[in-house]
Amino acid sequence: MTQIAFASVGVDFGATKLFSDVSFTVAPGERWGILGRNGTGKTTLFRLLTGDLEPTRGSIARAPGLRVSLLEQHRDYGAARSVWEAAAGELAELLALEQSLVEQAANLAHDSSPRALAQYGENLERFEREGGYAVTARIDAVLHGLEFDPAQARVTPLSALSGGELGRLGLARQLMSTADVLLLDEPTNHLDLETTHDRAFLSATVDHVLHFEGGTATPYSAGYSDFVAQRAERRLAQQRAFEQQQRTIAHEQDYIARNIAGQNSKQAKGRRKRLERLPRLGPVVGPDGAMALRFEVTERGGDQVVTAKNVSVAVGTRTLVERFSGTLERTGVVGIIGRNGAGKSTLLRALLGEHPLHGGELRLGASITTGYYRQDLSQVPLDGTLYEVIAALRPKWERSQIQGHLGRFGFSGQEVLRRADSLSGGERARVALAMLMLSRANLLILDEPTNHLDVESIEALEDAIDGYDGTVILVSHDRALLRALTTRIWILHGRHMTEFAGGYAEWEEVSTERAHAAAVSAAEEQALRQVHERHRVAPSPKSDPRKDLRRAQRELEEAEAAVAALESEVARVVAALEDPALYTRPDGAATAHTLGAQLETLKRDLDAGLERWTQATEQVEMRAPR
Repeated sequence: MTQIAFASVGVDFGATKLFSDVSFTVAPGERWGILGRNGTGKTTLFRLLTGDLEPTRGSIARAPGLRVSLLEQHRDYGAARSVWEAAAGELAELLALEQSLVEQAANLAHDSSPRALAQYGENLERFEREGGYAVTARIDAVLHGLEFDPAQARVTPLSALSGGELGRLGLARQLMSTADVLLLDEPTNHLDLETTHDRAFLSATVDHVLHFEGGTATPYSAGYSDFVAQRAERRLAQQRAFEQQQRTIAHEQDYIARNIAGQNSKQAKGRRKRLERLPRLGPVVGPDGAMALRFEVTERGGDQVVTAKNVSVAVGTRTLVERFSGTLERTGVVGIIGRNGAGKSTLLRALLGEHPLHGGELRLGASITTGYYRQDLSQVPLDGTLYEVIAALRPKWERSQIQGHLGRFGFSGQEVLRRADSLSGGERARVALAMLMLSRANLLILDEPTNHLDVESIEALEDAIDGYDGTVILVSHDRALLRALTTRIWILHGRHMTEFAGGYAEWEEVSTERAHAAAVSAAEEQALRQVHERHRVAPSPKSDPRKDLRRAQRELEEAEAAVAALESEVARVVAALEDPALYTRPDGAATAHTLGAQLETLKRDLDAGLERWTQATEQVEMRAPR
């Protein structure tokens, strides 16, 4: 069964042809990654899929009744007031029923009339029939997976969220959608390592790729890693075919030139006609079309790049970094990792003197010059043209040099006269990199540099950092970038900075027990949430004083106490496994392995405890008056 089919689709905007001859089909259950450089048509494709735009050429067929949901940059949460209500989205009616059940269960303690019992029983039956227990637990699980506290989310107003948190909430809301097709446009922007992972996210998620390149789009029945290999093979085959055709054309043109006026004139004219009708292959669009980015240094700088002594950083009354001491030597690429809101960006600003220290001393070494890529791209002035932005940094450059530099980043011809405030996020990111390239600094501070960049631009950035002869401090949620480049890691966790003397790939390897702990914790929390949900909507035991109900209630209380004790033990072991300092100790790996075994035992005990709790809850519900 086909859900969506594109047949020779093309889109023009005025006299500009954006893309043409795009054909592919989408079947239920498939996960497509839409890749290509900025401006090649990815967002336009989404507008075609939602029906907000009609194609200039070709046709688009959709299955009858197909529902499509798009995660947009600016989201409307309707009448939702709390974070939990906003995440629930179209399930708000079920949420209202759940709240009503909670209130009815509480009221049964003093009003157990037949009418009240009948209404409660009817509503509870509907709640169970529509999957209320599973749905509310699922909302909690999605929120938890996106770094929200599900219990706190029920009382936290939307107005209390930051921009990054609103972005995560938008993703949570869409993941709760009952649509047939979900469209995620750059869903990993502004999310941290614990949430999603750019190219690593693509590798783990997609099983088909639609690649925009050269004015069209090519479908691949492959995941991201296989797509990269197949794309290279396809480009090689195209290049060989192009070169072979060029040789054939040259041979025919030579024959025609030598024989057009001789006794073989008839054959030469025939060949000329065939040559005129021959469909010409174009040259391969390859990596040369990506950003031509290269970082160079004016002077090497000292070996001691950054020194920190008892550094504390705070925002208002909230301490982000506490008593951090350390020295950064000239050692390559240092990755700083930590949850969203942990204080990574604030620490970078403190290093550059843009944010006051709460305590201690933080300074740059002698002869250290910095180039700073800001996450919010505020380094790009918006009140001038791109030409003026570069001319301000290189006042002695001639026009051709300025245009040539901008051309390296995809801005050619009259585009250099565009105002910076008219640029898209991806275009502003490329201008920011064009400016950073001119700094020739020996310390690059990069705060989420892959946000807004397309995959091929990220690959160009990765190559540029790899070939750089200075020091790099890198904050990124792109695991592939961290794995490829970092030579050491600073982990910001619970206000404390821990140093790991190895790259991110090594950090992942020695901290596999952390991932295991997180998986166990998430699975158990989801099971607990479902049991808690049953308990939330159950009536108070005071509504029926009978002996069997009291016995069932005692069993429920004992089961709940046992689960609480096991939860506490699980939390203790998980906290120990999540402590980054554990993995920097000589016996860290062995200790983590022991803790991991303890966690498995606790998990089995907790599973049994949860089953006992579920059965006890059902007994109380069964004996409660209806």
